[in-house]
Amino acid sequence: MASSPASSIFRLDWRPSRVLGLALVMLGLLASASVLASRLPPLLKFPAATLALAHALHLARREAGRAPCALAWAGGHGPLRAGDQGLVAPRLHLRGPIAVLVARDVHGRLQRFCWWPDTLSPGLRRQLALAASAGPLTGHPLAAWPA
Repeated sequence: MASSPASSIFRLDWRPSRVLGLALVMLGLLASASVLASRLPPLLKFPAATLALAHALHLARREAGRAPCALAWAGGHGPLRAGDQGLVAPRLHLRGPIAVLVARDVHGRLQRFCWWPDTLSPGLRRQLALAASAGPLTGHPLAAWPA
């Protein structure tokens, strides 16, 4: 029995991770502390430590400010939609409990969606990995994108 094309699309919500924001702040604090513990001259040490912490805070704030979106993926190298924006050439990278989906938008810019354990359950992570492994040569229903 063939599945309907509408059910062949993997849908997943993405939202910014609080754990990632906290990790960025902690890395900034550690970078600042390591600069202060170094043998740099005091004239360079304090501005460099301040700059490291300020950059980490900027990255954490930028990540926390990203708007949540819904992803719809036909799987494999198939088309990916993030909200109303089409993305091409999606690639999924799995590193332990962290999943990163990278794709290009219509202007050629890279778009990254990172799921940490606080935003992606192990079951959804498995489903995401299955969607990524589906391709046009597998015959898997996820490989067909509705017209």
